[in-house]
Amino acid sequence: MPPVVDLKKCKGAGTCAEVCPTNVLEIKDGKSVVARPEDCIECRACEASCPHAAIQVK
Repeated sequence: MPPVVDLKKCKGAGTCAEVCPTNVLEIKDGKSVVARPEDCIECRACEASCPHAAIQVK
């Protein structure tokens, strides 16, 4: 399953996009978006790196 971004919590810090080894996430309009969900390898790096706890890999 690809990550799920809680847009209410997301502040657009960008750490999730930086740590993702497969470039699943991008920052658009100041928020993180799942741009390539099919590339997610469920490593949970994005979830662990988010300073606002706005990402979950379910």
